[in-house]
Amino acid sequence: MLAEPIYIVSVFTIVGFSMWYTWWLLKWLMAKDEGSAEMRAVSTAIREGADAFLAIQYRTVAMFAGGFAAVIFLIYIFLRGGSSSDVPLNSFSMAAITTTAFLLGAACSGISGWCGMWVSVRSNVRAAAAATISADDAIKTCLRGGAFSGMIIVSLSLLGVTSMYTLVRVCFPFVPLVKAPLVIVGYGFGASFVALFAQLGGGIYTKAADVGADIVGKNEMGIPEDDPRNPAVIADLVGDNVGDCAGRGADLFESTAAENIGAMILGASVVNTCPSVDSPVSFVLFPLLCRACGLIATMIGVLYVHAKKSDVAKPAEAQALMKAEQGETRVVVVDEDPISSLNRGYFLTLALSCVFVVVVARIALHSSAHPECWWHYAFCGLIGIALSFAFVFITEYYTDCDHRPVISIAEASKQGHGTNIIAGLAVGMESTGLPTLCICTALLVSFWLGSCSGLEDPKTAGIYGTAVATMGMLISVGFVLAMDTFGPISDNAGGIAEMAGCTPEVRDRVDRLDAVGNTTKALTKGYAVGSAALASFLLFSAFLDNIAEYTQDISIKVIDFSVPEVFMGGLIGVALVFFFSSMAIQAVGRTAQLIVIEVRRQWRELNLKEGKNKPDYSNCVAIVTRGALKEMVLPCMLVLGVPISTGLFFRVVGILSGRPNLGAQVLASLLMCATIGGILVGLFLNNAGGAWDNAKKLIETGAGDYGGKGSPAHKAAVTGDTVGDPCKDTAGPSLHVLVKLLSTITLVLYPIFASGVAVATGVPEVAAAVASVATSPVVSEVAQAAASAAALPVAAQ
Repeated sequence: MLAEPIYIVSVFTIVGFSMWYTWWLLKWLMAKDEGSAEMRAVSTAIREGADAFLAIQYRTVAMFAGGFAAVIFLIYIFLRGGSSSDVPLNSFSMAAITTTAFLLGAACSGISGWCGMWVSVRSNVRAAAAATISADDAIKTCLRGGAFSGMIIVSLSLLGVTSMYTLVRVCFPFVPLVKAPLVIVGYGFGASFVALFAQLGGGIYTKAADVGADIVGKNEMGIPEDDPRNPAVIADLVGDNVGDCAGRGADLFESTAAENIGAMILGASVVNTCPSVDSPVSFVLFPLLCRACGLIATMIGVLYVHAKKSDVAKPAEAQALMKAEQGETRVVVVDEDPISSLNRGYFLTLALSCVFVVVVARIALHSSAHPECWWHYAFCGLIGIALSFAFVFITEYYTDCDHRPVISIAEASKQGHGTNIIAGLAVGMESTGLPTLCICTALLVSFWLGSCSGLEDPKTAGIYGTAVATMGMLISVGFVLAMDTFGPISDNAGGIAEMAGCTPEVRDRVDRLDAVGNTTKALTKGYAVGSAALASFLLFSAFLDNIAEYTQDISIKVIDFSVPEVFMGGLIGVALVFFFSSMAIQAVGRTAQLIVIEVRRQWRELNLKEGKNKPDYSNCVAIVTRGALKEMVLPCMLVLGVPISTGLFFRVVGILSGRPNLGAQVLASLLMCATIGGILVGLFLNNAGGAWDNAKKLIETGAGDYGGKGSPAHKAAVTGDTVGDPCKDTAGPSLHVLVKLLSTITLVLYPIFASGVAVATGVPEVAAAVASVATSPVVSEVAQAAASAAALPVAAQ
C-alpha cells in the first residue's frame, strides 16, 4: 500500500516548506526599521509586559498539564478494559502513547502561541514605523506579522498530528490502519487543555485592562484612548497580544488538531463499513492532505495583499473614529481601504482552497467501485468553504457600523443607558438565527451528499461528509489567523504612534489600520464559533463510534432523553455553559476594579492631568497579570471536573442498577447539550459585544444626529461597550474552546465512563514493537518511494 507513505511524505514536505516560509516572513519582518527612540521605548514596555505574563501563564499551565498527564497515565493503566475490536495494545502501551500525545499537543499549542506573540510584539513598532513611509508598507507589515502566527500555528498542528500517526504506524505495525487514529486522540486533548487556559487567561487580562483604562481615562478624565497619561494604557496594549494573538491562536490550533483527528477517526469508520473502496488509507489521511493544501493557499494569499494607490482625495471612515476624538474633520488623500486589500488576499485563498479540495478529493477518494464518491465529498468540502464565507459576512452584518443592528443600538442610545442595553441584548439574541440556519444547512447537505456517494453504509458515509465540510471550513484557517493577529499588531501600532507623538499623517494611517483590525478581530470570532460548531459535531460522532467499539454495544450510540439520568446530563451540560460564562465575566469585573482603583490613585497622587509626571505603567501590568492568572484557574478546573465527575457518578449509578454503560450515555447527553448551548451563547456574547462596541464608535464619528463624543447618547453607548467587552473578548471566545475541550476529554478518558470487555494480553507488545520496526511495511514502503523518486531523474535522462 504505497499510497500511505506517499501521502505522509507529501504532508511532511509541505509542512517543511511552510516552516521555511515562516522563517522568510520572520527575516523580512526583523529587517524592517523600528522607528524612533520614543517608538522603541513604548514597544519595549509592551514586549516586556507580554513576555512576563505569558511566561508566568505557561508555567502555571505546565504544572496543571503535568498533573493531568499523570492522571491520564494512571487511568489507562488501571481502568482501561477493551474488546477484541478495540485498539490491540495493552494498558501500558496505550497509557504511554496517550500521555505522550497529550503532552506533545500541549507543548505544540504553547510553542505556537508563544512564537506568534513573540513576533506580534515586535511587529507592532515596525508597523508604526512603516506607516511613516506608506500605507502599503504598513499593511504588509501588519499582515505578514499575523501570517507568521497563522502559519506557525497551522504548521505545528499538522506536524504534530502527522508525526504521532507516523510514530504509531512505524512502532506498532500490528495496530490496524482503522485503529491508528484512536491512539493519538491525546494530542487533541493536550491542545484543548492549553487553549482553555490561554484563551480565558488572555481574555481576562485584555478586558480587565481595557475596562479599567476606559472607565477612568475616557469616562472620568475625558482623555482619549492610548493617551500616555493613562497608567493602564500599556497593560491595555499588552492585553491585545495575550488575548487576541496568543489566546485566539490557541483556540484555532485546537480546532485544527481536534478536527484532523476526529475526521481521521470517522474516515476509519468509513473503511470499516465500506470495504470496497480502492484506497482505505486515503479516507483516513484525507484530512491531513486538505490541511496541507490550505497552507499552500494561505502562503499565496498573504503574498497577494498590498494597498493600491489612489489619486482621489476622499474622507476615510475608519480614520474618522480618531478624528472625532480630536475634533478634526479634514479630508486627506488616502490609499485604498485596507479591508479591500485584505479581502483580495482572503478571496484568493478561498478560491485556491476550492481548487485544492476538488483536486485532492479526485486523487485520494476516487474509487472504481464507487465512481461518484469523490465528487460528492468534493462538494462537501466546498460547502464548508462557503460556510466559512457566510459566517464572516453574517458577523460583519451584525457588528459593522453600516448595517441595521448597530445603527439600531446607536438610535436606542439617544434615549439612555437602559435602552442601549436592551437594544444590544436584542441584537445579540437575533444574531444567533442566521448562523444556526447556515450550520444546519451545511450539516444536512453535506450529510446527504455523503450518504448518496454510493458507499455501502450511507449513514457512516454521510457523517464523513460532515467531516469533509469541517475540513473545508478550516482549510483557510491560516489566512483567518493572519487577519486576526493583524488586529493586535495594528492596534498596538496606533497606540505606539499616539504615545510617541507621531505626525497627524502617520496617525491617520495607523488609525485606519486599527479600525480595520477591529473588524478583522470581530470576523475571526464569527469564524471561530462556526468552526467550533462543526468540529464539535464531528468529535461527538467520533466519540460515539469510539465508545461503541470499546464496549461492543452499538445501542450505546442511541441517546434516549426520556431516561431521567440522560435528561439530567443534558441539563448539567447547558448549566455548565452559563455558569462558566458567569465566572469568566465576573473575573473580568473583579480584576478591572483593581485597575480602576490603581489608575485613580496614580491620577490623584502623581497629578497626571498636567502631563508633567510619568505614570507607573508597570504597576498596572503587574496587577492585571496577577489578577488574570488567579482568576483563570477555577473556571478551567470547573470545565475539566464537571464532565469527569458526571460520567463517573452515573457510571456507578449504572453499575448499581444493572446498566453498566449509563455513564457514557449521560456524558454523551451532557456533551451534546453543552455543545448546542455553548455555540448559541457564544454567538450571542460575541455579536452583542461587537455591536455595542461599534455603536459607540459610530456615535464617536459624529455621523447622524447622535450628538458625537461626550453627548448623552455617547455616554450610554460607552456603558454598553463596557458591558460588552467581557462578553465578546473573554466569555464568548472561551466558549469556543469549552465545547471542543468537552469533546476531547470524552475521547481521551472514555475508559472510565464505560465498561469494556477484557483484552487478551499474552503478547509482549513492547518487545514485539521494537523487533518489528525494521520490518514495518510503512518503513519499507517509504524506502521504496524514496528509491523511486531518486530514479526519476535518471529515467528522464
